[in-house]
Formats: sequence, structure tokens, C-alpha cells
Amino acid sequence: MSHLNYETRLPLGQATIDHFMGLPAHPSKCQATYVWIDGTGEQLRAKTRTFDVKPKYVSEYPVWNYDGSSTGQAEGDNSDRYLRPVAVFPDPFSGGHNVLVMCDTLDNEMKPTGVYRGLFFSVRVCVTTG
Repeated sequence: MSHLNYETRLPLGQATIDHFMGLPAHPSKCQATYVWIDGTGEQLRAKTRTFDVKPKYVSEYPVWNYDGSSTGQAEGDNSDRYLRPVAVFPDPFSGGHNVLVMCDTLDNEMKPTGVYRGLFFSVRVCVTTG
């Protein structure tokens, strides 16, 4: 299996990149990016779902499943794992109503998977004036 080179740049012109990065966020829909620590205990994983209306409370974000065998958290049998939202933050990368949903991971019996490392997320915003 070949490894992806994440340093490879797509052959897009700056005008194309600026166009898509400058698109306005939807006025009511919310993209919620669920973020969790994978089986290595060191890497972050994420998957995104779209809501027609942004939930108001973390308890309104549903538990969501994923295949734990692809993240080093399960063997082939009974590899279903679940993401339980525990904290929600505005998404500083995509703006609008979009959010980052920090999650605990649960096994196929809905018990914690055992990765209890802290997750520190920091964003520095720099504003320049005239």
C-alpha cells in the first residue's frame, strides 16, 4: 500500500483557491466536524455531517458510528465504534454556523475505548488594521 504524500500541492491556480475559500457559509445549515483521538493515542481523526439547523446544546448532537478497524481501535470482528459528543466549539477554519465537536470513543458495547489523553486545541487569530 502506498502512503499518501500530504505535502503534494494540487495544481490549482490561486484564483481558483481564493474563489472556493471565499464562498459564504450557508445561512442556516451547520457542518459539524466530529473530532476524536484514534487508536495510536496520538493522531486525530475527523468526519463531518451536515445539520439543517445548528443544534444548541452538545446533548443535541447524536452519537455517530465509525469503523474502528481502520483507526487502530478494533479488530475485524465487532469493529463498530461510536463517537459521543462531549464539547462543541465554533469552527475557526470554516466559519459560519459550523462547529468542531470533540468526542469520546465507545466500543461496540457502548463502553469507553480507553484512550484518556487530553486534547488541547488552540487557535491564534491575528488581525491587522489599515
